[in-house]
Amino acid sequence: MSEAEGADFLFDTRGTGRELGAWVVSLACGGDGTFGFALGDGTVHLAKPGATEWQAVAAHDGAVLALCPDVKTGFLTGGDDGRFLRIAPDGAVTDIARLGAMKWVEHVAAHESGVRAAAVGKQLHLFDAKGEKLKTLTTPSAVAGIAFDGKGKRVAASHYNGASLWFVAAKEDKARLLEWKGSHTTIVISPDGTHVVTAMQENALHGWRLSDSQHMRMSGYPSKTKFLSFTARGKWLATSGADSIVIWPFFGGGPMGKAPTELAGGDGVLCSAVACHPQHEIVAAGFADGLVLLAEIASGRVVPVAAPGHGPVSALGWNASGSHLAFGTETGFAGIVDLSKR
Repeated sequence: MSEAEGADFLFDTRGTGRELGAWVVSLACGGDGTFGFALGDGTVHLAKPGATEWQAVAAHDGAVLALCPDVKTGFLTGGDDGRFLRIAPDGAVTDIARLGAMKWVEHVAAHESGVRAAAVGKQLHLFDAKGEKLKTLTTPSAVAGIAFDGKGKRVAASHYNGASLWFVAAKEDKARLLEWKGSHTTIVISPDGTHVVTAMQENALHGWRLSDSQHMRMSGYPSKTKFLSFTARGKWLATSGADSIVIWPFFGGGPMGKAPTELAGGDGVLCSAVACHPQHEIVAAGFADGLVLLAEIASGRVVPVAAPGHGPVSALGWNASGSHLAFGTETGFAGIVDLSKR
C-alpha cells in the first residue's frame, strides 16, 4: 500500500511470528488471552502473547473449517471430519459432538451466556456450556454463516435466499425469515441487535433493519466480502472486498442514502480481512500482499503494523482489551503484535 512505503512497521519491534506450514483458516483469542490459530492441516496452534513457545494441537483429521472462542476460556472448532471440538488453553481436546463422519462442521459460534452452536448442512445444532444438546434448528438450505446477538438471546444463520433468526430459548422454534434472493455467506448482527447484515456471492452486502424489515443494499465491491466487523458501539461496519477498508455508517438513518468511508486505499491491492478494535473506533486490516495496518476512522490516520511479503492475510483478530492484534496468512505465517502502551 502506498501509505506503507518506507514506513516503520510495529511488528518489527513489538511482534512475534511463526511459519506454521499451512493456510491459517481462522484465528481467535480465548478468555485467558491465549490466541488460537486454526490451520488447513487440521492443527490448532496456541500462543500466549510474549511466550517463546507456541503449542501445536492435533485437532481434526483433515482441515479445520471453523474456530471461535469458547464461552469462558479455550476454543471451539469444526472440521471436515464431522467433529465439533473444544480445545482447552492447555491444549487438551474434547469432543462436544460427532455430527457425522461424512459431514463438514463448517461454522461454529459461542456466546458468554453459555450457548454454543455448530452448523452442518441445513442443520444448526445448539449446545449449552456443559456440552449438552439443546436443540437442532433447520434452515431452508445449507448454513453459510452463524452469529449470536449481543445478549446471546438470538441466533442467526445465513443461507441461500436470505437469513433465519431464532430466539434461543423459545419453546417453539419458528424462525423469522429475512428474505433476499441470492447466496448469503458471512453474517453479523449489530451490537445493539437492531440490524442483520450478510455478505453475498455477487460482490455486495445486504442488510435488514429488524424493527420494520427494511432492506439495505450495499454494493460496488470489486470482489467478494469475506469479513464484516462492527465497531464496539455499532456506529460503523467495516468490510473487506475492495482495495481499501470500506466502512458503512449505521447511524443517522444510515447506511441507506449515505456513501461509505474508505480508508487506507489507493494502489489496487485487495483488502482481504478486517477486524474492529474491541473498544475504540479503530480498524485493523490485512491485504492480499500481506500488509497489516491500523486505521483510525475519525481522522483517517494509518499506522503500518506488518510489512507485505507473507502472503494474503486470511485471518485477523484482537484480544478482549485490544492490547494485542494477531494475524495469519494463506501461506501459513502467523503473528502477534503487542500494541499496549509502554
